[in-house]
Amino acid sequence: MRVVLFTGKGGVGKPTVAAGTAALAAASGLRTLVLSTDAAHSLADAYGASGRVHAEPIEIADRLFVHQVDAQLRFEQSWADIQRYLLSVLDAAGMDPVAAEEMTVIPGAEEVLALLELRLHVRSGRWDVIVVDCAPTAETLRLLALPEALGWYIERLLPIQRRLVKALRPVLNRAAGVPMPGDTVFDAITRLHSELDEVHGLLSGPDASVRLVLTPENVVLAEARRAYTSLSLFGYRVDGVVANRVFPSGDGDAWRAGWVDSQQRVLKEVGQSFTGLPVWQSEYQPGEPVGVPALTELAARLYGEDDPLARPAGDGPFRVTRDEAGAAVVHLALPFVTRAEVDLARNGDELVVTVGSSRRLLTLPAGLARLKVAGARVENGELQVRFRERDPESPPTSRPTNRPTNRPTSREGAT
Repeated sequence: MRVVLFTGKGGVGKPTVAAGTAALAAASGLRTLVLSTDAAHSLADAYGASGRVHAEPIEIADRLFVHQVDAQLRFEQSWADIQRYLLSVLDAAGMDPVAAEEMTVIPGAEEVLALLELRLHVRSGRWDVIVVDCAPTAETLRLLALPEALGWYIERLLPIQRRLVKALRPVLNRAAGVPMPGDTVFDAITRLHSELDEVHGLLSGPDASVRLVLTPENVVLAEARRAYTSLSLFGYRVDGVVANRVFPSGDGDAWRAGWVDSQQRVLKEVGQSFTGLPVWQSEYQPGEPVGVPALTELAARLYGEDDPLARPAGDGPFRVTRDEAGAAVVHLALPFVTRAEVDLARNGDELVVTVGSSRRLLTLPAGLARLKVAGARVENGELQVRFRERDPESPPTSRPTNRPTNRPTSREGAT
């Protein structure tokens, strides 16, 4: 089964491109589902079926299904135990019940629950293709980074907290005057993490990829470049770029000719920025493409002879090789990044990689966790970390550092 996610800066026409790709897949005979993780659902509007789409997948054309997730229902199913505990704490603190209920709704819950819905659809085996219309870039990056961030908390802090609360609950209840979390709360958090971790595994696997949608503007291109870096940092494969709303060349007035020239300059930069990736161009349409036929035609022109569902080639952003001396080398693709922008530290069996404001805790395979970092460098948009056998008398690995650096660093050693 193939999963394709579309993301990009708000206003670039991402839902239209996602809807068109799904319609084209269905027209080729594949059973296709398209869903949205964007709180501002617009897929139904793109298909001209806003009155027909609701909380369950609806077939709007032959083999083409649309699903707009019922966030309230999924929230109650996945967050209910945690919310009940939080409400009891706020009630003990004297907060108004209506305000308390609002306070216990996590920001971004709709997007998170849409990812959990995606997990269920993948596991169902009902679909050949799933197309996901993601939220704008910043929200999508935070969302896709969530499983690993929550995983660190679950694996390291939650067991300690659970044991402490269990041992001290009677004392804490009397001293604090508020109820302490029970096993159902901890189990709910653990279950949520397990489900999100499965989503991360699915979306970073060989059958899934992210497609960046942009318009030929310098500001939009800059955001797309940053998104490419961040997606690679967290292990997601980017398989192509869609340049949308491109003005066709030809005779026209000076105003339109100026836009054509400006866009062509940016498109040249797009090609240089995303070397090795296909860049598909969609011309500005004389009318808004609405409905399955119009969107299918738009996608057919966009992809031309290319297979819009071709699986991404290669091993993905993360891989491990051996150099000529037999040393293990970890490779992590970080396009557009210079060595001055990367901070690297070792913490136990993890590499802590910081790029700008993004940080990833990269858990090392067992075969590497026992080794010592021998050096690191950034070369051709890729972080390369070398490992060697640890000296028998060497101390344990150090704690991560946040200090600025002009090169990839590790407290164990770097080059």
